[in-house]
Amino acid sequence: MLGRRALASLLLGLAALPRPREALAAVTGATLEATGPGARLTLRLPAGARWRLRAARSPNRLLLEVPGQPWRAATRLRGAGPVRAARMEGGRLRLDLSGPVALRRAEASGGQLVIEVEPGAAAPFARLAGGSGTMAEGGGAPGRSASLPLVVLDPGHGGRDPGAIGASGTQEKRVVLAAALQLQRVLEAGGHCRVALTRSNDRFVALGDRVEFARRRQAALFVSLHADSAPGARGASVYTLGESSDSLAGALARRENLADRAGGLRLPSVSPEVQAILMSLIRAETRIGSARMAQQVVAELGEDVPMLNNAHRQAGFVVLKAPDVPAVLVEMGFLSDPRDEAALRRADHRAKLARAMGRAIHGWLAQGRDVATAFG
Repeated sequence: MLGRRALASLLLGLAALPRPREALAAVTGATLEATGPGARLTLRLPAGARWRLRAARSPNRLLLEVPGQPWRAATRLRGAGPVRAARMEGGRLRLDLSGPVALRRAEASGGQLVIEVEPGAAAPFARLAGGSGTMAEGGGAPGRSASLPLVVLDPGHGGRDPGAIGASGTQEKRVVLAAALQLQRVLEAGGHCRVALTRSNDRFVALGDRVEFARRRQAALFVSLHADSAPGARGASVYTLGESSDSLAGALARRENLADRAGGLRLPSVSPEVQAILMSLIRAETRIGSARMAQQVVAELGEDVPMLNNAHRQAGFVVLKAPDVPAVLVEMGFLSDPRDEAALRRADHRAKLARAMGRAIHGWLAQGRDVATAFG
């Protein structure tokens, strides 16, 4: 079966869809804006340009280097959030800070570099600044890693939303983040995909933003990790988008869906008939990919950990509603069950879950490569 992007390409051939892209030869734009308590720096720069963001102390500051690129943007930027001011100094952009910060996002795509920081703890910032100082870097000639599929991991809840809380006080937001970070290490060690997390620390991310995070990056797969509460239920399970297949699935979806956000594909300027066909094909392909991933997860987890009866279920979780990214929601267990809670508190059990899910994801990616080769 053709992948969703292949289907889109076939239909897009019905219309002329020029995508002019300006060839940039320098840094030509720079903006600094507040994002809640944090700040976002956006630069326009040539695709593939090398860049590095470093931390320094006495005083606290960040230094952004874009070697080999003339600076034709503003040389001074008004402060925002924890950044008091920014200015060019010695061929690099200096961002003076009101205090230590943590890196929230650093991503270069489509001729644009976006860096987001937020107030952080003093000790980690001091350790970083006292070492290599490098917070993030990228660019250069695209290599094999740039062509690898992207898997987005979504640790549920976070920040002001702790999720479920077990009888022993275990918070869902903490165990799922720990498991996601372990799974990230497993996947990156395998070398078959790139990995991004919707959150890598204890912060709140809206449901719609989690979905858009994956869609903006054209993720190949979205995996949301949870450890919910459901009295009487025990064991791991996996959910794909659909009408609630039973009362448990429906109740879990209602619990998680605190907010929903409308939004569809950004379709090209073709006739409504072609748009309708394109949307239908992409949605169908996405659901097939999601179901295939769910089967892999059930098979691999079932080898190592207790499973809920009828372990693959369907429900209308908001985070599964991207029309163009295959997605599954994995309940690693239920904190309402003392046995599951005790297991999820243990690092060795979370590592076992990560290894099993890593095998499932690698298997799913391998199937996708086989299909692509067959239709070469």
